[in-house]
Amino acid sequence: MIIKRFKLKKGLDINLQGRAALNTTEVAAVGTFAVMPDDFNGFKPKPVVKEGDIVKAGDALLVNKEQPELKVVSPVSGKVSAIVRGERRKLLSVNVEADAEQQYKQFSVSNVASMSGEELKALLLESGLFAFIKQRPFDIVANPEDTPKGIFVSLFSKMPLAQDFSYIVKGNEKYVSAALDALSKIAPVSVSICKEQEGQLDIAIEKASMYVFDGPNPSGNVGVQINHIAPVNKGEVVWTVGGEELIFIGKLLLEGKVDLTRCVAVAGSEIAEPHYVRTLIGASLANVLKGNLKSQEHVRIINGNPLVGTRAGLDAYLSARATEVTAIPEGDDKDEVLGWIMPRFNDYSTSRSYFTWLQGKRKEYNLDARIKGGERHIIMSGEYDRYLPMDIYGGFLIKAILTGDLDRMEALGIYEVAPEDFAVAEFADSSKLELQRIVREGIELLRKEL
Repeated sequence: MIIKRFKLKKGLDINLQGRAALNTTEVAAVGTFAVMPDDFNGFKPKPVVKEGDIVKAGDALLVNKEQPELKVVSPVSGKVSAIVRGERRKLLSVNVEADAEQQYKQFSVSNVASMSGEELKALLLESGLFAFIKQRPFDIVANPEDTPKGIFVSLFSKMPLAQDFSYIVKGNEKYVSAALDALSKIAPVSVSICKEQEGQLDIAIEKASMYVFDGPNPSGNVGVQINHIAPVNKGEVVWTVGGEELIFIGKLLLEGKVDLTRCVAVAGSEIAEPHYVRTLIGASLANVLKGNLKSQEHVRIINGNPLVGTRAGLDAYLSARATEVTAIPEGDDKDEVLGWIMPRFNDYSTSRSYFTWLQGKRKEYNLDARIKGGERHIIMSGEYDRYLPMDIYGGFLIKAILTGDLDRMEALGIYEVAPEDFAVAEFADSSKLELQRIVREGIELLRKEL
């Protein structure tokens, strides 16, 4: 049952070329898979395996130094081929060479219906799926010792070239329903969908509240939804779970195994045939993109979507949280006469500087990765707030973070935000500041002080 509808006006939809077609190919579990601790913010990794060890899918590879019961598990069975470290021995990844025949660790889930909230939490910790639950404030892996006031789930994204969850969920409805019912034993669950999904999702939601959000990007961000449903105050904690992570949890509850298979949208103007690829987290991007790149020169490969993903190469691995792999032009081979002063008929501008705004919102753009300008002072007052549909003052919060004013940061709502909430504002920012990096640094500074 729908509890409430929200109509949001602030934000910006960016219509890029290369949206993934609704068909799927399989990528076999072959080769090397990598689990990367940086995918789990707030997790202090300690390896519990060594090179040469044999593991099953679902066996622990890493534990949290501060909370050993919190672990990250292997997506595949096979042999640990490498424990990769970087500068100052920072742990970068644990690599596993996949077996030809996959073996799964089995978990006891015979009494799911009678399972208590604490028993479910223990099962999620044992299986490693708890590491996929995030918390606000701080946008980090949730603390299993906390009692959240609510669990929030967003079943859609308005990011450019984003995965279509309505397509992903087909055939997986029972897993999503089972996960939502189970999570409601820990705390009240709120599920958000977009207006277009009404009537499309065949999910039995009995023990969760449903909300409908209608508006441009970032209306699909769970932080925006929390701000409208139940804002986070100082001292409060809420948990968030992604749509596909519900499928992980549901498969654990119904089948007793950890299956970290994602259906990833492979999209972007530099992809020959944009479509969906079903693979496991940690898969090689070379396998995910095999034969599907138009060119390997002057191309930006992104582990995620163009606004919040990370730059990657073909030697990288699929992020544990990525729901897209995108490829767009790098732009480093462009040589434009007169630069920005030329009239443009195929470029995009939020300020209507180009004539393309006359062509309507349906026009698709082939934007490249250039910043098209240099970093400068914050001059435009209220510019960020146009793209932030939350009850906070984004511009003042950014300035408070830059000056290290913790009291102002708290008063201006840093407990409610995550870097992704500023992704659209960063895209449109005339000052060319890395807003997502700034917000993350502010969050980490506050965590350190607390």
